[in-house]
Amino acid sequence: MKQFLLTMAGVFAGLVIFLIGIPFLLIVMAASATRAPATPAHAVLQLDLRQEITDQDAQNPLIAFNGGGLSVMSIIETLRKAETDDRVKAVFVRLPEGGIAPAAADELREAFWHFRKVGKKPIWAYSQGLYPSGIVTSTYMLGAATDQFWMQPSSSFQATGIATDDIFFKRAFDKYGVTPQYQQRYQYKNAVNPYLYSDYTPAHREAQLSWMGSIYRSAILTAAADRHKEPNAFLKTVEAGPYSAEQAMAAGLIDRVGQEHDAEVALKAATDKHAEFVDFNDYAARVKHVDKAASAMNVGSAIAVIGGEGPIMTGTDESSNPFSGGQTIYSDDFAGAIYDAIDDKEVKAIVLRVSSPGGSDTASEQILAAVRAAKAAGKPVVISMGTYAASGGYWISSQASEIVAQPTTLTGSIGVFGGKFVLSDALGKFGVDMRHLTVGGDYASAFGPDQKFTPQQEAAFSGWMDRIYAGFVQRVADGRKLPVARVQEIAKGHVWTGVQGKSLGLVDHLGGFYDAVDRAKALAGLKGEVRLKHMRATASPFDVFQRALGVSSSSVKTLAASAWLLGDPRSQAIMDELMQARLRSQGATVLAPTPVR
Repeated sequence: MKQFLLTMAGVFAGLVIFLIGIPFLLIVMAASATRAPATPAHAVLQLDLRQEITDQDAQNPLIAFNGGGLSVMSIIETLRKAETDDRVKAVFVRLPEGGIAPAAADELREAFWHFRKVGKKPIWAYSQGLYPSGIVTSTYMLGAATDQFWMQPSSSFQATGIATDDIFFKRAFDKYGVTPQYQQRYQYKNAVNPYLYSDYTPAHREAQLSWMGSIYRSAILTAAADRHKEPNAFLKTVEAGPYSAEQAMAAGLIDRVGQEHDAEVALKAATDKHAEFVDFNDYAARVKHVDKAASAMNVGSAIAVIGGEGPIMTGTDESSNPFSGGQTIYSDDFAGAIYDAIDDKEVKAIVLRVSSPGGSDTASEQILAAVRAAKAAGKPVVISMGTYAASGGYWISSQASEIVAQPTTLTGSIGVFGGKFVLSDALGKFGVDMRHLTVGGDYASAFGPDQKFTPQQEAAFSGWMDRIYAGFVQRVADGRKLPVARVQEIAKGHVWTGVQGKSLGLVDHLGGFYDAVDRAKALAGLKGEVRLKHMRATASPFDVFQRALGVSSSSVKTLAASAWLLGDPRSQAIMDELMQARLRSQGATVLAPTPVR
């Protein structure tokens, strides 16, 4: 009995925490988010890029409201607001010691230049060293785009090139009896090569060096232009490193050497001695809150903005954990957001921000069908590619009205792979025996890990791979208005950069998100300032909350209140229903409730 009572007490405590404690915490958290610190009259924004940066804000809105990290999109949108904010005098950027994703660096560089040119305000960068971790050349390129590039005394400048490492498992698999059975379409679709070979194949080496070389050239040429250096001489200087910070300054690679405090004092002296340093995230939260309030009052023509980041999967985001922060594109959610934009009479064009390495072909096709439906409804669809839009990411982009990519975006990879591992021999070495039973056709057991494909199974699987690949090629040919034979030449799973993709006809324009917005405006025939209407392609705060706690008569008021604080429009419908129920109980006349979609 004692144990039973303890167990019941634990269950009760858990229910209290989930039904009362967590809602209260979320309400307080959301309320705090809407009360971001006021911006002082004289401010220097401190942008710290040393933390992990995603392309887009955290999918889970509860994570986003809790300051769930920086995103490229939030940075560039906030900088656009800061350009015309008289309180903001400058921006001070802390660079990471390792690499930044090349396309992210390209996007941020454009935002930096726009801030300097349109806002006529300085941006300074500070580095505590540049080390060969990731593509550090892109980090240097971003620093080179600022008004002054400072480095800490005696720190190291090692941005001398790009290197990558791949681990091949074939010899280990052979030793332990693991048999990988994978097929690729075709030789450049090298994601599974580490399982099949012990070294780079000629095609793998060619493709990898191709995109690495394109990214490196782009970064060097861009940095040389921003530093007003002759490209060839600049390249030789960079590759002659590594350097100390002092040597890098003497070589003209950076501007100043000093401690962070020295740089901050110098920036205030050069702009406004009364300026206060303000955390970029705090300022961004304040701007978003003001924008949300203003957006609710705006009517008229708009461009819908729908973002997706991560692998592409079928279904909808069914996560029941309100604190998980993974990034995934769910086809039901993403396609549903496109159809919502189609139905929205204010929306005249759509910009899809895509940053995905690929995923399910069926999920990608579902999203592509929504893109086609938008075009058929007379609403142009422009793709803005982020870090990558490859494989399934290119599938969903292939038939858009236009495609805009950064020079270093990884795109294309028009191909497919699939297969299985046969583990029976490996497990047998440890005394584990695998057996299987099958009911139905021969193919029912094709993907069992206990035995290799039969000849009939392998032929059927190969036919499936061929059909997917042929369908992918045909969709690209139709969307890009290229002959099928030409697409077959540039497909085969080859990954291209944005600048390479443009020369091949896979990309229309080189540029960033706001370039895509300009293209959407032009295609829709819109003039002047146009409102951007962000449409949710992921679970709303209400959805996340509901899945975590469930909805009951005792919790609906808490859910509705917290959803209102988190900006979910459906919460207003719930509040309306509650209010009208109260009025009905008092014999009052009520209006029709707000519809819930």
